[in-house]
Order: sequence, then structure tokens, then C-alpha cells
Amino acid sequence: MLNPLQALRESQGSTHAQTGALGPGPRVWRRGLGRGFYRGRWPGLALIATLLVLLVAGGCKSSSQTTSRPLCVAGSTSVQPFAEKLAEVYMHRHPGVRIDVQGGGSSAGIYAATHGAADLGASSRELLGEEKKLVELAIAFDGIAVIVHPSNRLTTITLAEIRQIFSGAVADWSALGLPPHAIHLITREEGSGTREAFEHLVMGKQEITPAALVQDSNGSVREIVAGDPHSIGYISAGLVDDRVKALAIDGVLPTRDNIKTHTYKLTRRFLFVARAAPAGPCKDFVDFVLGPDGQGVLETEGLVGVK
Repeated sequence: MLNPLQALRESQGSTHAQTGALGPGPRVWRRGLGRGFYRGRWPGLALIATLLVLLVAGGCKSSSQTTSRPLCVAGSTSVQPFAEKLAEVYMHRHPGVRIDVQGGGSSAGIYAATHGAADLGASSRELLGEEKKLVELAIAFDGIAVIVHPSNRLTTITLAEIRQIFSGAVADWSALGLPPHAIHLITREEGSGTREAFEHLVMGKQEITPAALVQDSNGSVREIVAGDPHSIGYISAGLVDDRVKALAIDGVLPTRDNIKTHTYKLTRRFLFVARAAPAGPCKDFVDFVLGPDGQGVLETEGLVGVK
């Protein structure tokens, strides 16, 4: 028996990643908060202006909206592709519902939810300080995979070695027993939930070296590592494909079983957050996400369900 995502693909054919190219089925509306709006945890003026425009345009309303207006899910670029898949399946089943899935980063999503500019904020990091006043809904578990080019002979690495590499203390592959060559570091931008989780789980009190190349999405990190045999980066384990190689950390690979049991050390939660308990159409979508069909979609896409 086909799972919901497979059934959707069967009925629609292949879907395209480009905005508005999802074939004859329901579209995921990706107005987008944009990438790299800000540096640091709190959004800057550009993001605030964008949120105000969205509010005036009616693109992101509270959960009391009618189905003629889109539900708005905004935030983590790690969560975004999975939220888009969930939205595709849900809208296929509920043709009268539109769901607007936006990026911008975890901090942007939390900010949008806090100020009512989004029905649901998407976060790939835990809430901090005043953010904990929000209602949080864990939708899946994910691992942060440390990735290299498939030609790299390295298969396993220790947490201490990762910390040394990303702090800049180790700058050449020869220190890890490979042919001499400078290590090309790829990291995420400040404000990214993936980066904050990586800093918490790996770096501790050490900072990521400013020599690292900063990218604003998991996809960008993956593309650069896929094209550079001397690079190393980190992305959501659910987005690892055959273009890159995930390293075992202290001998443990980021497999589904290892993430589910937390045997893999770089495990985190994916969250939806809201200003108040979801109601109306928003609650219906959340119930789908946390139900067997939504959890099945997330499992099919490489995450570990929470149910």
C-alpha cells in the first residue's frame, strides 16, 4: 500500500523544486522571507519590513482566518523542504486550503510566530529565553550530518576533531591522515537553527572560525561540498544524498535508528511554534502533521517521526 506521499507522486507525476512548478496538483506558495536577511539572533529592519508587508497583503494571518487565505508556515530552511512536502500532501486532500511555506531561518520563524505574522514558526533549534512562552510542537527528530565529498577517504571523525576543524585549530587534511591540502570549511549563517544546534552540540564555548565560507541554506552547503573534494560542512541528515558523504561521528552514522535512539550525538528536534494553541484550519493541519499520515511523510523524506 502506498504511503500518502507516494500516492501523491503517483497521481501528479514528478514535482519540481522551482516555485510554482508543482504540476497540476496543489501548489505550495513560497513567497519567502528571503535568505540571509540578518546576522545575529534577532531579525533586522529588512525582515521587520517584510513581515509588515505580508501582514498588510493578508498573506499571513492568524489561525482565525478562513480557508480563502493561506495558512503561513515560516522559518527554518532545514524544516522548509519537509514542511513543503507536508503542505503538498495536505492540500491535495483539502483543495480549499492554501499553505504558504516560507524560509528565512529559525530565528525569523520564531519572530514571525511571536508577532503573529505567521500561523506557525518552523525551528530547527530549541527555544531560548522569552521564546519559551510560545507553544511548541515537536514534529520530528533530525540529525546534523557532517558531510564531505564522496571522494574523501575519511569515513569517521571524532567530536573533538570536528571542533578543532571548525575552530580553525586544524586547517589541513594531513592532520587527519589524508594527503596534504587546505580544508575548505562551509558553515551556516548566524541566526540559522542548524548553526546554533551545531554550536551547542559540537563547538561548546569555541567559536567557528571566520575563515569558514558562510552559506544561508542546507542546500547551498550541500551543493558546495558536492563540488569540492577538499571541503567539509554540516547539514540536516534528512537532506543527505549521494552527492555527498555523511561521516560517522565517534564511529556512529546518522542513520534513522541511531537518531531515534539518540545514539548519534548530533540529534535535534524539528519544531513548529505558535503564539497560542493552534485553532481552526491551523489545528487541522497540525493534527495531520502529528498524525500517522503526516509522520509517514516525514519518515519517507528521511526524518524520524516523534510518534
